[in-house]
Amino acid sequence: MQVIHTDVLVIGGGLAGLRAGLAARKRGQQVIVLSLVPPKRSHSAAAQGGMQASLGNTLKGAGDNEDVHFGDTVRGSDWGNDQTVARMFVHTAPKAVRELAAWGVPWNRVEAGERDVIIDSQRVTLSEPAAAQGLITARDFGGTKKWRTCFVSDGTGHAMLYAVSDRTIAENIPVHERMEAVSLIHDGERCYGAIVRNLIDGKLLAYVARATCIATGGFGRIYRSTTNAVINEGIGAAIALETGIVPLGNMEAVQFHPTAIFPAGILVTEGCRGDGGLLRDVDGHRFMPDYEPEKKELASRDVVSRRMEAHIRAGKGARNRFGEHLWLDITLLGEAHINGKLREVKEICQHFLGIDPAKQWIPVRPAQHYSMGGIRTDAHGQAYGLRGLFACGEAACWDLHGFNRLGGNSVAETVVAGMIVGEAIADFCASPEGEMHVSTALVRECYDREVAAFSKLAGARGGEDAGTLLRTMQETMTEYVGIVRTGEGLTTAVETLKSLLLRSHHIGLRHSAPGANPELVTAWRTQKMLKLALCVAYGALQRSESRGAHYREDYPRRDDATWLKRTLAYWRDPEQRIPTLEYEALDVRRMELPPGWRGYGTRDAIDHPDTARRQAEVDALRAQTGDRHALQQSLMPFRHLLPEHLRGDNARLAPADTAQPNEAKQ
Repeated sequence: MQVIHTDVLVIGGGLAGLRAGLAARKRGQQVIVLSLVPPKRSHSAAAQGGMQASLGNTLKGAGDNEDVHFGDTVRGSDWGNDQTVARMFVHTAPKAVRELAAWGVPWNRVEAGERDVIIDSQRVTLSEPAAAQGLITARDFGGTKKWRTCFVSDGTGHAMLYAVSDRTIAENIPVHERMEAVSLIHDGERCYGAIVRNLIDGKLLAYVARATCIATGGFGRIYRSTTNAVINEGIGAAIALETGIVPLGNMEAVQFHPTAIFPAGILVTEGCRGDGGLLRDVDGHRFMPDYEPEKKELASRDVVSRRMEAHIRAGKGARNRFGEHLWLDITLLGEAHINGKLREVKEICQHFLGIDPAKQWIPVRPAQHYSMGGIRTDAHGQAYGLRGLFACGEAACWDLHGFNRLGGNSVAETVVAGMIVGEAIADFCASPEGEMHVSTALVRECYDREVAAFSKLAGARGGEDAGTLLRTMQETMTEYVGIVRTGEGLTTAVETLKSLLLRSHHIGLRHSAPGANPELVTAWRTQKMLKLALCVAYGALQRSESRGAHYREDYPRRDDATWLKRTLAYWRDPEQRIPTLEYEALDVRRMELPPGWRGYGTRDAIDHPDTARRQAEVDALRAQTGDRHALQQSLMPFRHLLPEHLRGDNARLAPADTAQPNEAKQ
């Protein structure tokens, strides 16, 4: 048994994992990062449109601040998120984007003077003030009151990932590539690292660490139609679930991006619509104003996706040999804009559709995109139930996003959560609690268990094919646990998935060769992905309301009186066929922004009994307090939860520097 020791083990080499590792390393901890692929090939590179941070540098972002960003984020979550975490996030995001600029991210910048943009299908001339010349600019995104999304053309994640990866190299943090964590080393109370499989030679190793951080991204590959990379199978969340003591939070909260190219499912950035692109139907009609007259194409993603599917069901979808879809029209933006700020979109359209988006409409349909659920953590990223285990990024339910996230908030979360959680990891390692007294016998027991499991699977000669089970799971999730859900469909999904899980215990392999054995890997991962799929489907079946991206056609109203709570899914017994669900109530009496109307559809939510009283308290404090920082502190303190160097106020241009008597002319 080969054992590798370190202070901090980070499982996942994307933006969140690398940034957490950098924060811990800066505090003097020894860090090792494990990655399935070279870090610069992680799925973080696929983020296109931008990162939200309330800099307020642009004319259309004037007046933006943490309060506005916070309000947008809470409303976007449909009041399902942790408002304290949301405050920590919006406060730190401007610091993170400026840090990235110092590390070499070439953010697009403000150019003073007049420029033409497309707003609501009309060409508008904006005049940017001289004081903002050269500062980081922003574009419009869905569900926001201000232009807040900082961007690098449409390759934002690529630029961010390369900068953070280069910084990791500069700090001498080793990244062990082609390594997959297959289980956690723990004694039921404390985590001591992970058992890891080398994907090249198939050998197992033990990584023993004082603190372990899971940052393995989402689990989109449990669906057939997804924008996620092939490595996004949720294994990090699955190995935490299989401890039996760490819960996954809000797994039924799954986001579908409105504009994935059809049929390939590859992402086309929200920046297309933020920059002025339109959604059209089979008749060429721009239909979103019919459903959402105010926000139109820039409503929240859950709303736009739901409206698109409803429009297709109403018979307004275009059709090709692969099925029905709608159109994304960015031709009105012009070739120069597309070549400069949407060049990745142009390349995707050319390579995968054979079209020029400056001249032709793009066929699109919603596809699974993001997982709001994940390993449930506290505000410091500490996982519930197991000391020494942390999680951040999409793998975690830090619960910034609740039941729907805003575009641009996820790639921002990777670096912001990485900064905050990395500091918490360093604090843990420096504390008496971080002292490690792990027995060799425990490490050997965990190692031998995985050796036996892989040996048994490699020698299995059952009648089930892993690939067939995987595809059936993906089809089931796409068909029954998608944008529009019903009790009948979810029941069918749960029963089908339970059967698939049982069948997965009888998988047979044709090849038992050691080393890089794709058939063995598929069989091993499929069993874990089925457990995640059951957490999603069963959680959705039990939640008899509609909230954010979780839309029940048979329960269309948001029910705060019954369901203003977070789902916690446990898998306590390896033999059980369905997760155990518990619930964690959200305390309205501590909310800075009590539940209300999001601004979409009808005002028909079932109110929580504490909402009116809390709203009255908030209104009274607002009437008494003039300073926004003092007001915020009195409503819901949060700065004490941040590392000391992140607590300070964010600098912005003075309001007079961005004010214009006539900000736009048509």
